Amino acid sequence: MRFTRTSSRLATIGLAVALVLTGCAQSERDEGGGDGGGTFVFAGSAEPVTFDPFFASDGETFRPARQIFEGLVGTKPGTADPAPLLAKDWEVSSDGLSYTFDLQDGVTFHDGSEFNADAVCFNFDRWYNMPESAQTDDLTYYYAALFRGFATGDRADAAIYDSCTADDDLTATVKLKKPFAGFISALSLPAFSMQSPTALEKYQDDAATNPRNTDYSQSHPTGTGPFEFESFERGKQVTLARYDDYWGEKAHIDKAVIVAIEDPKARADALRNGEIDGFDLVGPADVGPLEDEGFTIVNRDAFNVLYLGMNQAVKPLDDIKVRQAIAYALNKEEVISASMAPETRPAIEFIPEIVNGYTEDVPTYDYDPEKAKQLLQEAGADGATIEFNYPTGVSRPYMPQPEDTFNVIRTQLEAVGLKIKPTADQWDPDYLEKIQGTKNHGIHLLGWTGDYNDTDNFLGVFFGAKTSEWGFDNPEIFKDLDKARALPTPEEQEPLYEDINREVMEYLPGVPLGHPVPSLAFDSSVQGFQQSPVQDEPWNVITLEQ
Repeated sequence: MRFTRTSSRLATIGLAVALVLTGCAQSERDEGGGDGGGTFVFAGSAEPVTFDPFFASDGETFRPARQIFEGLVGTKPGTADPAPLLAKDWEVSSDGLSYTFDLQDGVTFHDGSEFNADAVCFNFDRWYNMPESAQTDDLTYYYAALFRGFATGDRADAAIYDSCTADDDLTATVKLKKPFAGFISALSLPAFSMQSPTALEKYQDDAATNPRNTDYSQSHPTGTGPFEFESFERGKQVTLARYDDYWGEKAHIDKAVIVAIEDPKARADALRNGEIDGFDLVGPADVGPLEDEGFTIVNRDAFNVLYLGMNQAVKPLDDIKVRQAIAYALNKEEVISASMAPETRPAIEFIPEIVNGYTEDVPTYDYDPEKAKQLLQEAGADGATIEFNYPTGVSRPYMPQPEDTFNVIRTQLEAVGLKIKPTADQWDPDYLEKIQGTKNHGIHLLGWTGDYNDTDNFLGVFFGAKTSEWGFDNPEIFKDLDKARALPTPEEQEPLYEDINREVMEYLPGVPLGHPVPSLAFDSSVQGFQQSPVQDEPWNVITLEQ
């Protein structure tokens, strides 16, 4: 996941939040103690885009969504692997086209309506029948990428969803038109959470000009999770309250408050000042000092990749020799030491080591500035001007300090004779819209945090079809990825994905840089937090100790 499109006012939210929290969050936290409730105050780097997770694909929106909503499938604690959630079990047909889910009994949505097989099918059919006005990459990114298409529109012929049937009250069968080995894992995404049909029919309009900004999406999100939505005060905080009729382990805390503080150092200062209980995306330079001061540092497993993308729709990036020259010009160790945590591993391909199909037998481009200069001369691109796009006003798990990363890479590219045209854009809303929605960009910093443990969630997302970000059309890679995706088991997929990794790194659409280790920080009073490499971190298990 990587998208975050929130108000540009976030540049000032850190200060505003600090002032607000000084007066209220401290007193709210003091209500806790032992297992006696209290309010847990957590800082992310941006506000949520919406509270309907189907229309989202960013971690800051998914953070409250994971507390409000649940899917049929979750993840095993501390891993990216699938585990039962609202579906306590499932069976898959031998052809990989039919999935029968055995549902949890006694589950209710926050509006009191029953969760059952009819609700499951309502959600699947809602996604499939999404109006064409909502069939855009920024609104329905995950569904289009994983289910390939909708009932109508340009992608209808490619859609892999067939139908959903309520066999009885607690049994639902979903049928696909084509096998998708990652289907179960994909259902752990918050985008595919089960939402109340009653609330959706009453408050949501999927055909609205902006379905992210409807009465439902902003004020009435209704799921089955351990917390229910209480309020969203834009520019201030999101407030969630414990759902006392939750079917699983009821939350120990009374409320959870989420605030947005854009700057990592400001988040660290808010923790030191007692204004928050914890925060995400600790700046690499703050990890050691916070730990020395007695705060708890929790490292997520690195399930991500930061890369330098190269848009082949613009010259001279369409020339493989120029792309190779850029790769040889980069000293990844220097890039990592300047802007990432010390535990960060250099990347040699576009997936982390724990993902199926990872292989060290790929073409590599070790730091060799002389070879870079030679290749540029052979391509007639010595002294060429390259636009270098990078974001400001953001820190992401795969990109904690983008401006520092940019500065190191710019220096390395200029050292081999390239002229760099820096182009900085505010992350929200300009940067991603430019990189992924237009061809008006050059080389660019971007990355990805995996959503679940399936290779298609990395390679398929990046290179499964022609996109504006990469600007190339390689039917061979597209075909190979489609073939691997349709195989029924990971074991059958593995050799194909190894071949695809080699193929991608030979074609070199970009340069994978590293797999940064994201860190969180907490006050010592916070107990029970369980890290997840995919940020699937429900807060019902957290307690606040005196």
